[in-house]
This record gives sequence, structure tokens and C-alpha cells, in this order.
Amino acid sequence: MKKAAIVGAGLAGCECALCLANQGIEVTLYEQKPEKHSPAHVSLLFAELVCSNSLRSDELTSGIGLLKQEMRELQGALIAAADASRVPAGKALAVDRERFSRKVTDAVHQHPLIHVCCREIKRPDEPDLRASDAVVIAAGPLAGEDLSASLADIVGLEHLYFYDAIAPVVTGDSINMDIAFRGSRYEESGQGDYINCPMNEEEYHRFYQALLEGERVAGRDFEKQVHFEGCMPIEALAERGDRTLVFGSLKPVGFIDPRTGRRPYALVQLRPENLNETMFNLVGCQTKLTYRAQDAVFRLIPGLEHADFVRYGSMHRNTYVNAPLMLNENLSLKAMPGVYLAGQITGVEGYVESMACGLWLGLSLGASMRGTFLPAPPDTTSLGALLRHLRTPNKRFQPSNAHFGLMPEPDIRVHKKERKTFYAERARADFKQWIQNNRDILFSDSL
Repeated sequence: MKKAAIVGAGLAGCECALCLANQGIEVTLYEQKPEKHSPAHVSLLFAELVCSNSLRSDELTSGIGLLKQEMRELQGALIAAADASRVPAGKALAVDRERFSRKVTDAVHQHPLIHVCCREIKRPDEPDLRASDAVVIAAGPLAGEDLSASLADIVGLEHLYFYDAIAPVVTGDSINMDIAFRGSRYEESGQGDYINCPMNEEEYHRFYQALLEGERVAGRDFEKQVHFEGCMPIEALAERGDRTLVFGSLKPVGFIDPRTGRRPYALVQLRPENLNETMFNLVGCQTKLTYRAQDAVFRLIPGLEHADFVRYGSMHRNTYVNAPLMLNENLSLKAMPGVYLAGQITGVEGYVESMACGLWLGLSLGASMRGTFLPAPPDTTSLGALLRHLRTPNKRFQPSNAHFGLMPEPDIRVHKKERKTFYAERARADFKQWIQNNRDILFSDSL
């Protein structure tokens, strides 16, 4: 029986482990918890969601919505767990964190071909690992310093990194519903999945000024802070101008304040964190303010004057490699054949993208270990475009979410208003054809 060793029981690691095991491959999954935790992890469960509980849009006219649908059609274990742990979030897929992680953890522990080993791995060439037929490093964007340093030594280049920000979470019963109101954008007040905190112009500028003046957690001297554009701290966005937030994460378009009958000047949305809606995430309020500053600043949001913070926001370093230079197309290290990377450490960004990367590696590596070859999906599909990003050289390679910009341009003239529909329909057709062409490999009797 073929054997694989996987380092890291996060989203990519668990997805890859379950995918390989379902193909009859024996897997040893190494996880440093409970012996050691990264700066952002607190739970003992696997597949812990450390930032938002949202897996973003479920609409097929978005790159991320397409990616999730493609994962469903590939029978991905984690997207199934996410669908089964869904909480109300409008057109987005958001999950009950604990329920989701519990489902994944139970699936891993209950699989007869997966063996969990709780210890830290410091090098990808440790003897226990190299005794396997393949080694997968899925340590996530918070890979330990020893493992990160050893990878940097192996590839001969300094590893790259950026900073990711986490938004605060408050209890539902501490929200002042005399001010806040329920509703989703363009829906009637009192309906929808979000709680909304409206601001008039004076309230907004008071909040904005406090963001600029709030004390921030200092970075370590040897680390240059580079923020991923899709997850900027709210105070960093505020520094770009006093109207940046009003046209960004705090935009009031599509809402009417039931108290005034008018559109607010700005608006903060709160999204449910769990099924019984006892906790809410401050959407777009990821931050690196100190806890003390957060306690003062976010209480300036109307409706959150007496907020009970379940979790404050925080910053953590995300480590990733320059994939086009360091990885082969099968996601193995060029400098160390037989060692593969999966998840955000490869340069994909986001929960879903990390799962998708782990699923793809599980499928392609599993096919190889079973003596066959699985070609990558077409670049016109969401998964194929994401993989294309990892193999496309770039002078300033940066992590990327799944989006239509990663896909090839249309080979026909398409009106701007119709481009999303075009990309979506082309992706669905090409992915359907790819599955049909490779059905015997993807869904063989050994799975």
C-alpha cells in the first residue's frame, strides 16, 4: 500500500488527507497541536477558521462561487462539511466555525487509513516523513519558524510573507437593536441575514478619527509589514482618505435606516458567527489595533456602545513561497522531489482556495500514486485558473484569491455587462467536459 505523510491539519492538510485516504492511500497526518499553537490558533480542533467565518459568495457569477461548485462536483470533503455547517449570510456561504471544524476533525479521526501524529515537524526531510512515498507540507500561512526557515534553506531563497488581519466578534445580545437593524443590501428593513449599524456623518467622522489615532500593535523589528490587498486592516484603509471606508467596507448603498427613513452616511455590517446567532463578526473591520484601542474605537459604532467582545481583532504573519520559481506544476518542490506543498503556503489566498489546493493535490497526487495521470482543469475554470496563477512567473508574485481576472480573456468580443456571465458559462461548460474526460480517474472504484 502506498503511503503519504502530510504536515498540518488545517484546511488544505485535512482536505488532502481525506482525498488521498479515499483513494486507498495510507496517510500519516502530523499536527503540532495540542503541544504547540500558532499565534492565531486557539482551538484543539482541525481545520480551524482563524479569520472570518465566511467562505464568501456562493453565486456562480463570481470566481469564488464557481470554485466552490467545482469542489462540490469533485466530491470535496471540506466543502461538504461547510455546506452542512451553514449559517445565514445572504448570498454568501458562512459557517458555524466549531461545527465545521468538528465535522472535519471527526472525519479525519474516523477514517481507517488516516493516522494522526501530534508533534511538530521542523524539516520536510525528517526521517519519519521520508519513509513515506510522498510528503505534503500543508503547514498553512502560519508555518512554524523552524519549518519556514528550513524551507527557505532548501529552495535557496528567503521566504516571502505578508500580514493578514482578523476582525472582532461581539455577542448578539450586546448589540443595541434600538439603533441597529436587520437587513441585507437592497432588501427591506427587518429582513436579511445581517445586522446593520448605521452612522450619520458626525458619528462616522468620530469613528474615523479614532481609527487613525488608535494605538496599534507594533511589528517585530526584523519584519517588514506588507498587507494583502484583499484583507487590509481597517485603520490602514482609513489612512488612504476620509471617504475610503464610505466607498468600501462601510458603504451604505442599498440600505435605509428605519429610524430616519434615509440612507445612512456609513454602515457597519455584522454577520452571524454561529447557527444560533449568539455571536456576530464585524464585517470589514479586520484590524491590528491593540485590544484596549479596539475596545474604545469599535464602541463608537452606533449600536455597539455596550458591545461584549468575544474575540478582538489581531494580525499575524502569513508565509508563502514564490510558487512559479520554487514549485513544479504538480506542486512539488523543485529543490526536493517528492515533497509537495498545499494550501496558502503555495500562494493561494483564502479559506476556499486553500481547501481547493489541498483537494487538487490530493486528486493529482493520488492519481500518480495509483499509476495514472490527472491533467489539470482548463485555465478557463476557477480551479484551473487558480493553479495557473501558481505556475505563471511574475516579478512580484503575490498570493491571490479566485477571481475572473486569473482566467484567460474571451476570444470573442463580450460587452462589459455580460463578462461575468460569459466567464461563468464558459467555466461551467469546460469544467463539465473536463470531468467527463477524466471521470475514470476522478471517480474510479478505488476512491
